[in-house]
Amino acid sequence: MTERSEADLVADALTRIEEVAAPAAIAARAGAAALFLDVRELNEWNLFRIPGAVHCPIGALAADAAARVPRDRDVITYCNSGSRSALAADQLRAMGFTRARSLRGGVKAWMQAGGELED
Repeated sequence: MTERSEADLVADALTRIEEVAAPAAIAARAGAAALFLDVRELNEWNLFRIPGAVHCPIGALAADAAARVPRDRDVITYCNSGSRSALAADQLRAMGFTRARSLRGGVKAWMQAGGELED
């Protein structure tokens, strides 16, 4: 079996999921249309986050998604740059969460687009 890099796994996930650009994500948050799921590690979450986001590190997603992520809402996963969030959205999709998307470019793109953050 051939070992696959993280970049390979992300590229594969991107064939199955939808990404949302930062301006559209900012609009979705303003309209309370989506739940933002931060899949970064705790030390990253503690630095700053998108206001109102739910924290669930990608490593805990399989075990905790059912309790933390409502199936009846649009979900936008995010991380620092968009790689882990793409993997997380793909994992949620495989778990039956049909309304999960990934924030293209992660929280970096969010900040560049003028998105609000909280400590």
